[in-house]
Amino acid sequence: METHSALGDKVLIAGVHFNNLTRQELLNVLHQQIDKGEKRQVCFVPTNSIIAAYQQPVVNAVYNKADFVICDGVPIRWASKFLRTPLQERITGFDFFPMFVEACTQKKYSVFFLGAAPGVAERLSLHYSILQPKLSLRGYYCPPMAKTFSKEENEKMVNMINQSGADILFVSLTAPKQDIWIHQHLDQLNVKIAMGVGAAFNSELGNIKRAPQWVQSAGLEWFYRFLQEPSRLFKRYFIEAPLFVPLVLKQYFKQMQQQKE
Repeated sequence: METHSALGDKVLIAGVHFNNLTRQELLNVLHQQIDKGEKRQVCFVPTNSIIAAYQQPVVNAVYNKADFVICDGVPIRWASKFLRTPLQERITGFDFFPMFVEACTQKKYSVFFLGAAPGVAERLSLHYSILQPKLSLRGYYCPPMAKTFSKEENEKMVNMINQSGADILFVSLTAPKQDIWIHQHLDQLNVKIAMGVGAAFNSELGNIKRAPQWVQSAGLEWFYRFLQEPSRLFKRYFIEAPLFVPLVLKQYFKQMQQQKE
């Protein structure tokens, strides 16, 4: 099923509506929103987040209220083709993050890095001070490890981001946690774009090795990542991800039934 909104066509996959954009189209429309002074949330959604959205109404609400919901999984793109509403491109947070940081440098947008493991955001700021010295980095912060943050910690983060005056907020807390946090605090934030980018901070620093392009194209990057972090990713890839197939089949048969009626 495909719908249309002011921000472009959206494709329904297993209960989540995805923006049907290429990475260049996404970059262009974000520039337009910033120029208009609009505040927008961007979510890069992998397969496990679709399962979370199916199992938890709060997550489903986050994704279906977000301004940009982007396909960050080859199985999602395969599913879109199977459902005859093909998404144009898979756009990972890994790939879009450095692309957008470069655009921020060129457009003179200021940025703030939130999240990742202790020391990662700090090293990332040093990395960009060398790689892109003209980037306006207003600050970074690594919150304590927690399933949910305390009220005091949330207030601290919001105040720190707002006091920095940053235009763009990059959040690395893993999906869907990062997307829930942005959704819950977007009204309080003064940024123009708030974007959850998963492990992109670590990827940019080389702490996570990307799969070769042919492995990505074959849809096997998940296995490449699993081999690097088996204990952390086992549940995501071998318990949660297989639940995606019956959800897609359920949608397919529902669409077939509707066409007959």
